[in-house]
Amino acid sequence: MVPGAPVVVTGPAPAARPSSAPRLSTLRPPSAIGRAALALAAAPLLALTGCAGTMPRPAPAPLLPAPAPAPAPVQPAPSEPAAALPAMDAPAPAAPADDAARLDRLFADDARSEQALDPLAGLERGERVSAERFRLLFTPELVRRQRELNAEALARLAQIDRAGLDEAHRISFDVFRASKLDEQALLAPATVALTGPRPFNHFGGFHVEFPGLVSAESAMPLDTLADYEARLALDRALPDVFDTAIARFREGIASGVTEPRLTVRNMLAQIDAILATPPAQSTFTSPVRPLARSLRAADRRALAAAFLDVTRDQVYPAYRRLRDFLAGEYYAAAREEPGLSAMPGGEQLYRTLVRQHTTLDLDPAAVHRLGLAEVARIQAEMEQVKQELGFAGPLPAFFDRIRLDPRFHPRSAEELARGFEAVGRKVDALAPRYFVHLPRTPLLVQAYPAYRAQYEAGGSYSQGAPDGSRPGVFYFNTYDLKSRFLSGVTTLYLHEGAPGHHFQISLAQENTALPDFQRFGGNTAYVEGWALYAETLGYEMGLYKDPMQHWGTLDDEMLRAMRLVVDTGIHTQGWSRERAIDYMLANSGMGRTDATAEVERYIANPGQALAYKIGALTIQRLRRKAEAELGARFDIRRFHDQVLMSGALPLPVLEAKIDRWIARERAAPAP
Repeated sequence: MVPGAPVVVTGPAPAARPSSAPRLSTLRPPSAIGRAALALAAAPLLALTGCAGTMPRPAPAPLLPAPAPAPAPVQPAPSEPAAALPAMDAPAPAAPADDAARLDRLFADDARSEQALDPLAGLERGERVSAERFRLLFTPELVRRQRELNAEALARLAQIDRAGLDEAHRISFDVFRASKLDEQALLAPATVALTGPRPFNHFGGFHVEFPGLVSAESAMPLDTLADYEARLALDRALPDVFDTAIARFREGIASGVTEPRLTVRNMLAQIDAILATPPAQSTFTSPVRPLARSLRAADRRALAAAFLDVTRDQVYPAYRRLRDFLAGEYYAAAREEPGLSAMPGGEQLYRTLVRQHTTLDLDPAAVHRLGLAEVARIQAEMEQVKQELGFAGPLPAFFDRIRLDPRFHPRSAEELARGFEAVGRKVDALAPRYFVHLPRTPLLVQAYPAYRAQYEAGGSYSQGAPDGSRPGVFYFNTYDLKSRFLSGVTTLYLHEGAPGHHFQISLAQENTALPDFQRFGGNTAYVEGWALYAETLGYEMGLYKDPMQHWGTLDDEMLRAMRLVVDTGIHTQGWSRERAIDYMLANSGMGRTDATAEVERYIANPGQALAYKIGALTIQRLRRKAEAELGARFDIRRFHDQVLMSGALPLPVLEAKIDRWIARERAAPAP
């Protein structure tokens, strides 16, 4: 077994599991504002093929123009010996001490300041967050402080001579600058006017994530009396945070910047599910079930009573007050149309979000056309696999067949778990052939908690602790089992688990040579692009020789292609929720439950779903470029190391790094 081998469970997770660590669908950038994405510099997107492997695949047609090249190209560094596999990039002459040291100080100072202004990220990291800091959430004061911090960081960065830095610092300089420019755009008054009045919705919203952040299974320590008191203080502050959020929602009512009624209805259902649990059995009182034995008996009794009282008398009433507001005043003012184009300023906001998620300034119409072309290409492959599965009829009829055929669906959550466990064992055995570095962090495979499952997609990943002491968690969905597919087990595991999100995120955060924003930050195009690329490794690993699993990965790839069509259709072409769901059902074997959850996710998180395909196509293109230029010298393990070991890079920074690596490999003496 390789480090990070999966442990599969279907019941409640062990106490070490962070039930609320950030999921990739809500990847948190350094700033608490603009949590929808981390914008980074523009990156090329050309016509790209799938990975070379045992099953060659046709290439998509080029539909999007390549943007401007990455700024400030760097000359190739001297080639390193074949055995050298650096964590970031090839070594280069050391930077002048003053500039490198100043840059490192800037990174450290900014990280401390950012963390102080991001209470939710602090909770996710297991820090003790004060009630005062917690109450900053959703306030104009938080935005003001973030703008000041952002301006200070950019001013200090401008005083550093990038050209005099070593290679590793240049990469970090570029990533940091891109993230700060992105924050600057997200913190601009015009953008905040469109995002601030919509503080959360049903997809990863604060109201549904907070119970996990303060549960017994969260990352926060529960060892001392002070730990428990700090947790209680957050519960007592929750009513103030909800009142602040309600004030922001009311600003949106006044300006016409509201959530669609769909997301409001979903929030109401989520709140109802939370309130349906009696306080004594809720996640809010779970820290005292059981209490640390190191505490005195009198303290244990007092804490148990205090947690129950606060939950019953403050937390639950705060949720009811939020619910009443959303169900009454807010729902009446919310927009009926799901797309951003129906909201004042929504069209420009959508373009901004597309750039945030994809790292490209893209025309939504061009993205829509790309999606249509990809759908057609994948359908041609589906036609072939459909015949291997013994069906001679038309593809839409086969979609209907697999939705009803019991052999495609799990009979129990345990059957799903066994499937993931089997794939995990195969990946464990094969991983050393494809990767130099393997994560130390264990991987736990866990069904979603019941209160979340209905509103989640088929799977997601929650990162573990940087030191490997807490596992990463791949969540899978057991809600409405008859709508789940056994054919998707392999591709979902490769994406969410190994070698997808679990490898990429764990390797980055375990790499202490990186500054924090490279260890823990990211952009959707890289993070989700890598995970989608990881799915394609199943071809050369031989994991798709079974036609059912081959169908499953095509069906998942179809999902990413349809996202290009549906996301742009909803937010720029006036598509309704029902039209979007019907399109996905007509062009894939998805069940209605999954299609509905996907569409409602796109409505709640505009632009994010576009990044998967665009990021994956970029990584695939870079691999094929390296293969073509290096020929027999190409080493897939070293290529993956270059892609992974600097953290989640902006795509132009990644491409420049790969180009330098190719140049060094070509210049190195033949082995």
